[in-house]
Amino acid sequence: MRKITFGQIVFFLMLFFSALGLAIISTSFFFGNLMLGDFRGIILVVLGVGSLYVYAVLIYRLFLYFYPLQRGEISMGSAEEFIYHVYLLFYLILFYPVMRSGFVPVPLMRIVYLSLGARLGRNTYSSGILLDPPFIHIGDNTIVGQYALLIPHVIEGSKLAHEPIYIGNNVTIGAHAVVLSGVRIDDDALVATGAVVKKGTHILTGEVWGGVPARRLSFK
Repeated sequence: MRKITFGQIVFFLMLFFSALGLAIISTSFFFGNLMLGDFRGIILVVLGVGSLYVYAVLIYRLFLYFYPLQRGEISMGSAEEFIYHVYLLFYLILFYPVMRSGFVPVPLMRIVYLSLGARLGRNTYSSGILLDPPFIHIGDNTIVGQYALLIPHVIEGSKLAHEPIYIGNNVTIGAHAVVLSGVRIDDDALVATGAVVKKGTHILTGEVWGGVPARRLSFK
């Protein structure tokens, strides 16, 4: 794993404190004069944290708009590496704790993943964890089971890369399954509970895969 540099941390903190400042100002302006009773302090903190996340997502999306992440391998010391580490800090500090907590209801997590850049079709939901949402494309009527993990990045020693994961329509990813970078899963396929789908695997329409590493078991 590559080291995050001091300059990258400082740049992220500038963005973070911008979001924090906007959250404090807006919470005070819109809610500071409301009669909130005995729970005023708690309510204001909750509203402030919610505002912080809203502004953090907006700043994160603006950052990626001007400095988009590139697919493929990221060279050491490159501008792409700087962008990636700032992007990673957003997740390590702000977004991963929410994604991993299991506290947010699944329908709301759909909105969270969409806001972070995932492409999710109609009636598609995840009760698992979608890492690197900008590199995840899922079609309609697909479910990602509880504690399943989609990982579009590759971190192997000093190697760092992203390859998108593409999942079609009417696909089921079983609970605790792991889908690695560069995987393509066509329509109506099923990945069994606990399966580990290796990098670059292509699962064809209607196939059922399972095991560690996953292999084709049958057709639906």
